[in-house]
Amino acid sequence: MTDLYATLGVARGAGDDEIKKAYRKLAKELHPDRNKDNPKSLERFKEVSSAYAILSDADKRAQYDRGEIDESGQPKTPFGFGTGGGGFARGPAGGGSDFSGDPSDLFSELFGRGQGRARGGGFGFDFDELRSRRPARKGADVAYRLAVPFEAAAKLEPQRISLRNGKTLDLKLPAGFASGRQVKLGGQGETGPGGAGNALVTLEIAPHRFFVREGDDVRLDLPVRLDEAVLGAKVKVPTVDGPVMLNVPAGSNSGKVMRLRGKGFTRADKSRGDQFVTLRVDLPADDAELRAFAERWADEKARNPRAGLGVD
Repeated sequence: MTDLYATLGVARGAGDDEIKKAYRKLAKELHPDRNKDNPKSLERFKEVSSAYAILSDADKRAQYDRGEIDESGQPKTPFGFGTGGGGFARGPAGGGSDFSGDPSDLFSELFGRGQGRARGGGFGFDFDELRSRRPARKGADVAYRLAVPFEAAAKLEPQRISLRNGKTLDLKLPAGFASGRQVKLGGQGETGPGGAGNALVTLEIAPHRFFVREGDDVRLDLPVRLDEAVLGAKVKVPTVDGPVMLNVPAGSNSGKVMRLRGKGFTRADKSRGDQFVTLRVDLPADDAELRAFAERWADEKARNPRAGLGVD
């Protein structure tokens, strides 16, 4: 039989952690559930499990290293021949290996299954059962699309959604999300023998008639009157949280940008972006008084604001 250390691919002086790591790797690769059509893989799986059962037991490993037991865990005769028939030992009687210890614990960790002893004692796996076992199929996932109002998306207001299964839920919006983000509602899909599938909700942020999102910030063009821009004024400005007052400095030109801190979208760290307000001086289309003032202004204080651009 192959040396147990060689079976696991480790040196004779390997530590317990190295042996366990090697076994975990091989057990995952060779497990019957992953190699249903490969009988050689099943035999190799048995050899690896048998080797680990001995080498993971401090007493049995010491006996093996001293040559007192063979690769199947059976006592050796003075002439070096094992008394067992090879393969798996049938329980601790006769000095064989009992596989209901560490290997089954490790398999619970590896594959998430509680493993009892095989019928008749010995290692805690019924390999025929493992080979034929199939996970029950879950129900199908169900896809949804949800349009979230702009202000609600910025403030992460929960959104009510009606599902195909008849349930109505309040969906919590994830911080920092953008259009196209998918939220999974576990167990809210179609039913099946292995349990219900999931509801997969794709979020879309609805456009706004005057707000524009830019990253985590919000932008707004704000019309102001000529007198407000020239003389300065306090004006009411819409935000995603409701109207606030903004101080427009005297002598403001169109294009001046002002910041409202914390009035943007909620970031992944729960902080908020800002709102940037761009002033747009709004002139009436046909105002005789304003026209007369402009003509008088041009005659008295004419200047070329484009001189800095190199044009007359």
